[in-house]
Amino acid sequence: MRLSAVSLGSLATAAATGAADHEERGAVDLFEYQAKELFAKHGVPVLPGEVATTAEQAAEIAGRLGTDVVVKAQVKTGGRGKAGGVKLATSAEEAGEKAAAILGMDIKGHTVHKVLVTEASDIADEYYFSFLLDRANRSYLAMCSADGGMEIEQLAVERPDALAKVPVDAVKGVDAAKAREIAEAGRIPAEVIDQAVDIIVKLWDVFTGEEATLVEVNPLVRTPDNKVVALDGKVTLDENADFRHKDVHDAYRDISATDPLEVRAKEKGLNYVKLDGEVGIIGNGAGLVMSTLDVVAYAGEEHGGVKPANFLDIGGGASAQVMADGLEIILSDPSVKSVFVNVFGGITSCDAVANGIVQALGMLGDKETKPLVVRLDGNNVDEGRRILADANHPLVTVVDTMDGAAERAAELAGKAS
Repeated sequence: MRLSAVSLGSLATAAATGAADHEERGAVDLFEYQAKELFAKHGVPVLPGEVATTAEQAAEIAGRLGTDVVVKAQVKTGGRGKAGGVKLATSAEEAGEKAAAILGMDIKGHTVHKVLVTEASDIADEYYFSFLLDRANRSYLAMCSADGGMEIEQLAVERPDALAKVPVDAVKGVDAAKAREIAEAGRIPAEVIDQAVDIIVKLWDVFTGEEATLVEVNPLVRTPDNKVVALDGKVTLDENADFRHKDVHDAYRDISATDPLEVRAKEKGLNYVKLDGEVGIIGNGAGLVMSTLDVVAYAGEEHGGVKPANFLDIGGGASAQVMADGLEIILSDPSVKSVFVNVFGGITSCDAVANGIVQALGMLGDKETKPLVVRLDGNNVDEGRRILADANHPLVTVVDTMDGAAERAAELAGKAS
């Protein structure tokens, strides 16, 4: 028997599975305690526990639980146990001491602000289970293994046959028969397979009922008395379904862990993602913006290795105000040394973009000293270029081609770095 250690690592996020990318934008990643709250809501068995933000709270919770506890760092990354973020405590006083040591830790760039204090459990076996969105095959996928726990990613690489991957029809879903097929494929032992089947059906309810793109349990454990419990959990909710689950998403969204610029951009309704670079990017349409990131990265290789600083898609029908809001966000990023505005006018006309640029620069006034490289093409391009020419702003350079504009933006950023 082993006292509960933890799930460490998320197989569904590992490249070894080849099935999904779950540190994605447009998603709400939950902390473990939040995932387990959703599990309990749908009848999945979990152990009692509460969240603490101080050592004193952790000791109080452990005292109420009245048993051995595990103090677990709440961060949205794997490797907590190996980093020292999961500790067993045999008394309330010890739980407070362990919490004090864990709070404030840095785990793979994530600072620990809260811990989950939960009952410890003896473990006979550890299993792995997940449902995820399989984008490559435009379907859902269940993954199951009787060999769960800390080294699940390693297992997926070294013994891929030990990890069952079972496609799930989106229309038919997962009933008891399908759940049994999944459990048997994962070689769940006969002694507990009926419990596992019931839990798999309930996890499907979590997956579909909460509109998630990932539901993962690692480990799903069998205790010495043959009870099956979800000892850890990872859930990613689809933010595209926010309007149907606003209360849940708002309650679970962790703004404190989000880049402040992304928070401000979200408040303005902008599709913005902060990246680690020096060239701010604005474009209309996700495809064009992604292409712009590529050409800037390529051009940056010749200018000190500068890279794109963000993804910002102003959409197909953006107004001058949207353009102004986007520039305001990007230009307030201290890492940005130059900005590349790349717009192909369609629904968004080039004159509206040009007016937005002029408006944004007027709003920022003398505070703004970063150069803008603008490439306009398409609907009303001549009028857009005329507006920028008439404004004659010293920070704005208009370049006709995408490659030429990327080259100029990277050059300016390289000189300023």
